Amino acid sequence: SRLFGALLQRRELFVGPARPDYSAEDKYRIWMRHRYRDCVGCLGELMGHDSFQVKELALCTLMKFVELEAQYPLIKIEWKGTLTFPCDLLKVVVDGLLPTEEDASLLISRFQEYMEYDDVRYFVMKAVTASIGQVTQKTKERPLPFYQQNVFSLISPINMPNKESEMVKFMVKQDNREELKLSKLQAHKHVFEKMWLTFLKHKLPTGLYKKVLVILHDSVLPYMNDPTLMMDFLTVAYGIGGAISLLALNGLFILIHQHNLEYPDFYKKLYNLLDPSIYHVKYRARFFHLTDLFLSSSHLPAYLVAAFIKRLSRLALTAPPEALLMIIPFICNLFRRHPACRVLLHRPGGPADMSEDPYVMEEEEPSESRALESSLWEIQSLQNHYHPDVAKAAAVLNQSLSEMEDDISGLLELSAYELFDKEVKKKAVDVPLEFEQVRGLFGKKNDIFAEHFSLD
Repeated sequence: SRLFGALLQRRELFVGPARPDYSAEDKYRIWMRHRYRDCVGCLGELMGHDSFQVKELALCTLMKFVELEAQYPLIKIEWKGTLTFPCDLLKVVVDGLLPTEEDASLLISRFQEYMEYDDVRYFVMKAVTASIGQVTQKTKERPLPFYQQNVFSLISPINMPNKESEMVKFMVKQDNREELKLSKLQAHKHVFEKMWLTFLKHKLPTGLYKKVLVILHDSVLPYMNDPTLMMDFLTVAYGIGGAISLLALNGLFILIHQHNLEYPDFYKKLYNLLDPSIYHVKYRARFFHLTDLFLSSSHLPAYLVAAFIKRLSRLALTAPPEALLMIIPFICNLFRRHPACRVLLHRPGGPADMSEDPYVMEEEEPSESRALESSLWEIQSLQNHYHPDVAKAAAVLNQSLSEMEDDISGLLELSAYELFDKEVKKKAVDVPLEFEQVRGLFGKKNDIFAEHFSLD
C-alpha cells in the first residue's frame, strides 16, 4: 500500500488516452499502472481469505486506495467539476463484502466506519444495487441465504441524514461539491430507495423477512422519497399470517396514517390475527400497542369493537398472568371509547359459559360473529383466577368504569420474571395464629424425647 500510495500521490501511474509513440517513462508508468490493477485484483481475492486478519488488512488497504484515487484520480479530467470518485474500485470492495457462500457480518461491521462518509455511503448504495442485480441474474433467482444476509448486514445499519445541512462529512473534498448530485439529500434518498426496493424484490428467507420488517418502519420508510412504493411488499407480508403479519403492522400503520393507504378488509385481517399465540410471541408489546392505535377511532362500528373484545376475552382464558394484567385494562379502555359495547357487561340473562354463548369464535368475518348478542362471562371467570392481581383486575368490571383511560404502556412489556420478582419482594404481613407450641421431637406433651432432645 505504501508503494502504490506513494506512486498515486506523485502521479506516477499512467493517466491518459492510448497513443502509438510512448516515451520510455510513459511505458514505465503504464507498466506500473497494470501492476497496480493486479494488486487491486489480488486484494479483492484476499477479501475471501480464510483468516479474518488477512481479510481486514485487504479491506483497509483497498479503502486507502479508494481515498488516494479519489484525491489523485487515474482519469484525465477534461473539465472542472468532473466527479473523480473511484466507483470501480469501491465496487471491488463491495463485492468482497458480499460473498455468496459464507457469512461476512464480522468484516461488514469493520467496514461500517467508512459508511459515515456521505460520498462513500452514496456510492456503496449504488454498488449494492448493481451487485444484487448481477448476482440474482447469475443464479436465476435461486435462494442465496448467505448473500442476502450479508446484504442486509451491510444496508440495515445505514444511518441516513435527515437534512441536507447534516451532509458535511465527505472522504473526497470536491471544490464544486454543491453542484454535484451526491451533495443533495434527494439524490441520496433516491439511491437508498432504489437499493431497498431491489433487495426486497426477491424472495427472502423467513428469518430475514422478520428482521427486515422489524426495522422497516423507522430505518427505511422515513428516508424514502416515496414510501408508498413499499405498499405491495407490506400488504403481501400482512397477508402471510403469524409473526410476519404482526411485524408488517408497523409499516402499514405509517402508510395508512401518513400516506393515506387504503387497505380493504384491514380490520378483518387484524381480527383474524388474534389467536392463542399473540399472548406469548416476542412482539406482543408492539402488536398490542398498534392494535390499541387502530381501535382508538370512535367512528368504528360497535359490532367490530365488540368482536375484538369477545375474541380477546375468550383467548384470555388460556393466557399467562402477565398478559392478563395487560389485556384486562386494554378491554376496559375499549369500553370507555365505545359505550355502545357496554351491553356486553350489562346483560343479566346472558350466557354463563361457552355452551350457551352465541358468539362464534371460528367466524372470520367480525360482523357475522354475533359478538353483540353475547356477554363477558370470560372476564367474570377470571375473577376466580389463581393469581390475586389478575382476579383484582378482572373485578374492576363489576363496578362502573371511570371516564379516564388506563395507561397500558407500562404493562405491554410486563414479563413473568418481573411478576415473580415483584411477588418475592413483597413484604408479608404477620398473621396471628393460635397454636400449641411444640415440645419434644414428636410434639407430644409427655414426650420422653423432650427430656433428651432440644429443639432450640
